[in-house]
Amino acid sequence: MTGIDGEGDAGGSGATVRRLQLGAHLRALRQAKGITREAAGYVIRGSESKISRMELGRVGFKERDVTDLLKLYGVADQAEHRRVLTLVREANAPSWWQAYGDVLDTWFQNYLDLEQAAELIRTYEVQFVPGLLQTDAYARAVIRLGHEAGGPAEIDRRAQLRMARKQVLDRAEAPRLWAVLDEAVLRRPIGGQEVLREQIRYLLKVSESPRVRLQVMPFEKGGHAAAGGAFSILRFPHAKLPDVVYIEHLTGGLYLERREEVDKYAAAIGRLFIEAELPQRTPEILRSLLAELDARS
Repeated sequence: MTGIDGEGDAGGSGATVRRLQLGAHLRALRQAKGITREAAGYVIRGSESKISRMELGRVGFKERDVTDLLKLYGVADQAEHRRVLTLVREANAPSWWQAYGDVLDTWFQNYLDLEQAAELIRTYEVQFVPGLLQTDAYARAVIRLGHEAGGPAEIDRRAQLRMARKQVLDRAEAPRLWAVLDEAVLRRPIGGQEVLREQIRYLLKVSESPRVRLQVMPFEKGGHAAAGGAFSILRFPHAKLPDVVYIEHLTGGLYLERREEVDKYAAAIGRLFIEAELPQRTPEILRSLLAELDARS
């Protein structure tokens, strides 16, 4: 019997990924036995819909329910039982971001867990520098745009959350980040010229990291593959977890997991990587932009 991939790394994964991982494992066990969702739901005093939500990782797990399902699926190995129940507890444990629950939008919570668990994040941005690459001053300027009614204390808390989120790139097993920025991102003076100057200097620094690949889509390229707007694709180091596309809009976030949808976005970002300026040119482009800013001051 195949065990659960990635056991023991809950500190970096978060509850959302653990639920996805556990759900996928339970689905594989059920399908291997040819048991219907309806029959599995009956055993745990639930419905077919409940089993579906569990297998998709969209609800929490009760140890009693999982124990009953393991028995139904013929899992006799007690070590496997212990591994799965450990995963249940990890899936129900608080995530690192819960300390910021007072300023964290519900729809963004899942993304933070996914981001912490990813091994590769591919992203395209048309308006702002990606959150993982923002300086504190730039982040505060972006946050003020979206929370005009928020007072200084709320802005501080949201900025602290964003800086805490960036620490994922400092981990020993940090995800690789591959970002394409529209040239407009680097010219829009969010927070003013000095804030933009500091932000570009920071991008110049992080572009030297082996974990970060940064490309610029210049205006001169005209139309391109991602005309629909910004998006991110996250890949995980767990064989049972498919890539997830994340699209953020004004009042929420959209998560795409269907294979055909993910494949379209993967193809689009693949073309962006080809159409954008080469990563080797990024430092030159950033220095040129800094020179322009210096000339204006």
